[in-house]
Amino acid sequence: MEQFKRTIMLLGKEKFQKLYNSHVLIVGVGGVGGYVAEFLVRTGVNNLTIVDQDVVDVTNLNRQVIATHSTINTPKVNAFKARLLDINPKLNINCIHERVSDKNSEQILLSDKFDYVVDAIDSTKDKIDLICKAKNLKIPIVSALGAGNRIGTPNYEIKDIYKTSDDGLARVMRKSLREHGVESLDVGITNVKPVKPTVENDAGQRNIGSLVYFPATLASVISSFVVEKLTN
Repeated sequence: MEQFKRTIMLLGKEKFQKLYNSHVLIVGVGGVGGYVAEFLVRTGVNNLTIVDQDVVDVTNLNRQVIATHSTINTPKVNAFKARLLDINPKLNINCIHERVSDKNSEQILLSDKFDYVVDAIDSTKDKIDLICKAKNLKIPIVSALGAGNRIGTPNYEIKDIYKTSDDGLARVMRKSLREHGVESLDVGITNVKPVKPTVENDAGQRNIGSLVYFPATLASVISSFVVEKLTN
């Protein structure tokens, strides 16, 4: 426990033990989810399941903690397993190299006893499916909203999605979640408005631009929220 000495100084032994024994499921380990994984492991979570279907791409280098030239073309979950075990060799980590969808979300949620779920999925449809399944199974979940196409100073907070405004993704999700009977959902959200990218890609289609400090800041807010929930 020596490596967690400074965490224990703040949390105390009892709360730290709760955190250490907790099992967190992170779905999507890209820009936001990847930082959440590292923050939680460095803080002391000792049981982690990560799910992602992607491999590290050169375009991830500007913002994703797992992206280095040596990890390009490596499945993100495999690269994270190596990195996180190097941080904590005693970590119990389960990696699922799959896309989460309505075909496998419930199976993944039931694959172990999870104390918390972090939704960091890009696809709105798959986010809503995972959230509804977790709510039905009474597994606590927090969802990451937009971190892309934003410039300025990151300003994130955790709010109930039904108390948010002026966010396009939240608006779409609220409508669908109401239809599915979901009464509340904690989300990480910012009041920094998205902007349109000024440069198009080679195919003439606009990509979502991203600056590293937006997903990293959102991840820190979500991680802090999860640690608080797990230790209280």
